[in-house]
Amino acid sequence: MDSFVILLIVLFVLFLSFLRQVNQYERGVKFMMGKFYRIVDPGWRIIIPVFQSMVKVDMRIRTLDVPSQDAITKDNVSAKINAVIYYKIVDANKAVLAVENVHYAVLQLAQTSMRNIVGEVTLDELLSQRQVISEKIEKIVDAATLGWGVEVVTVELKDINLPNDMVRTIAKQAEAEREKRAVIINSEGEVIAAQNLAEAAKVLSSSAGALHLRTLNSINDIASDQSNTVVFTVPLEILNAFSGFAKKISSGTPEAK
Repeated sequence: MDSFVILLIVLFVLFLSFLRQVNQYERGVKFMMGKFYRIVDPGWRIIIPVFQSMVKVDMRIRTLDVPSQDAITKDNVSAKINAVIYYKIVDANKAVLAVENVHYAVLQLAQTSMRNIVGEVTLDELLSQRQVISEKIEKIVDAATLGWGVEVVTVELKDINLPNDMVRTIAKQAEAEREKRAVIINSEGEVIAAQNLAEAAKVLSSSAGALHLRTLNSINDIASDQSNTVVFTVPLEILNAFSGFAKKISSGTPEAK
């Protein structure tokens, strides 16, 4: 009886040693005598030692932080860039059989692709079209890793670090651009103001008595001011009237008598 119990215990321990657990987010690549046998779904699976083996592959989306890389843009500007890549394994068989270390391979491919893409664009394009450049890197890495059973979800450029002298140059350029826009806006405002004044002058000159009404309105505005000194400019029309009246008096016209 004791021998039977011991035998059951030994068989139970052996049975447990044959069990392998595959989690819900994993797939198992099962080999039979060194050859690919089949893909194992999640759950408890029996693996016979020596004859069989299994490699578990994580099928979840992985985040890969690409370290900062020294790259030179198309216009010969040195920059340090880093990115983050989100990818997942869609074919566990290829991820195990087609490449030795799929995660390391994706990292190396991302680094070289990132340097190559940066070398094809100028500094202005690198700074202003980060999304476009990220999409280019994503397409290249996705196409190259397709044979490894990997799908690239997205690629995002994180930081673009430039030399200090280049940062100062960009700051000066931005300041000059802002000053340029300010001068243009100011000049456009002066042109509009001049056009409005010219239009107002035409209206005042074409309407009889309009200028006098404007003068009376100005006097009314000045009267409400607390200033003790008022400088008033007599319109040319009034001076012309006085001049014409003086000429009539000097010529002895009946109207002037």
